[in-house]
Amino acid sequence: MDNLKFINLEPTENLTKTDVNSIWKNCLSRIKENVTLMTYNTWFLPIRPIEILNNNLKVQLPSQFFWEWLDEHYSTIINKTIKEVLGSSGTLSYVITDDKETKEENIKKENASLVNKIKVVEKPKPAHETNLNPRYRFDNFIRGEGNQLARAAAGAISDNPGETSFNPFFIYGGVGLGKTHLIQSIGNQIIEKFPDKKVIYLSSDSFTVEFVESIQSNKVNEFSSFYRSMDVLIIDDIQFLIGKEKTQDLFFHIFNTLHQSRKQIILSSDKPPKDLKGLDDRLISRFQWGLTADIQPPELEMRIAILKNKAEDYGMLVSTDILEYIANNITSNIRELEGCLIKLLANASLNSKEINIELAKKTVKEIATDRKVNITIDDISKAVCAYLNIAENKIREKTRKKEIVFARQLAMYFSKELTKSSLKTIGLHFGGRDHSTVIHACNSIEEMKNKDNSMKELIEGLRNKIMLNYS
Repeated sequence: MDNLKFINLEPTENLTKTDVNSIWKNCLSRIKENVTLMTYNTWFLPIRPIEILNNNLKVQLPSQFFWEWLDEHYSTIINKTIKEVLGSSGTLSYVITDDKETKEENIKKENASLVNKIKVVEKPKPAHETNLNPRYRFDNFIRGEGNQLARAAAGAISDNPGETSFNPFFIYGGVGLGKTHLIQSIGNQIIEKFPDKKVIYLSSDSFTVEFVESIQSNKVNEFSSFYRSMDVLIIDDIQFLIGKEKTQDLFFHIFNTLHQSRKQIILSSDKPPKDLKGLDDRLISRFQWGLTADIQPPELEMRIAILKNKAEDYGMLVSTDILEYIANNITSNIRELEGCLIKLLANASLNSKEINIELAKKTVKEIATDRKVNITIDDISKAVCAYLNIAENKIREKTRKKEIVFARQLAMYFSKELTKSSLKTIGLHFGGRDHSTVIHACNSIEEMKNKDNSMKELIEGLRNKIMLNYS
């Protein structure tokens, strides 16, 4: 966009609106003639004019996402409109501020904002690239029961890096649950509170690539010295060091140096340390020296809160029943949850459709890998027995035949994964067995899947068949 400027600062001019409102209304009337009513209401009505200065119209947007969407989809029509209204030299600049803040509040904050900017300038810039994403902050990390311990420990580490008993701090959990967000939030908070501290974040893959490059260029000592000099070392997805013996050996020595110097080490993984088979026992032992905390899939209330928070960030108006539908059907992956919301918005805006429950259902079906839609224990029982060629009534009988026990365990496993039924309900369905039997069945199937690739293929194939037939 040649003439579209983006300013990510609060306005610092004394705002006057003598003519700016009428100018912007003129712009809106022209835009309205060239877009659908839904697009107009969603993306242009929330924009607030601030001032006009030197033929530049400054307007306020509710979020960064809002600007990115306008930039990608409507820059041509915006530029054309500005030229028509302000002339060939007319330009538009955007200000990202909280839509709830009034003009008077923005002005009131002017002096404080200027002081803060001066402070930022005065802060020493790090001599290295931290690799931290500034969007990952504690204030936009949604708390819930599933991440309570990890979040509390992260806050304590940020206040006193290297000096708590949480060193190393090892977070583990499934894909898309917020591990990366949380560990980078620690880094960002430490830099803010302790600007002199040397903080770096990277994935274990990046660490390995850098190590290989250092070997090729005969700079292993420099590589090692650089990471030993850090005050805070944050490594994401440490499980990818498995099988890389030389990298593990170097990391072991870097770990020892940092820990002995009371420097903070923060690690994330998809599994707890004891389950990282193929990793050096010395490393596994050291990973357990500090605090190991897991992040569980978010409960329903937390999933709804995440969606509401994101909808507000995106400037979206989405009804509670639609948010609840999405939250009920995407249960174990925050990344998919947020992705579904963005896709819902895209489907509605680009196809000129209303955001309703039908569109939500279609979007969920397109994006969800863990949805639990219209699948019952009976459905699963029938599918498993048909797949294994076993009479359905057999899996409810008290028998120790291996093929019957396997079918029953498999049905219990899928019932826990694909339905909302309690362990007690699942057990009752399969011949009045208790919840401990269901837990044992699930653990047995999981163990088989991890040990035998052919078993893993059978389980995945059956899951896909169930999802295809019943969801």
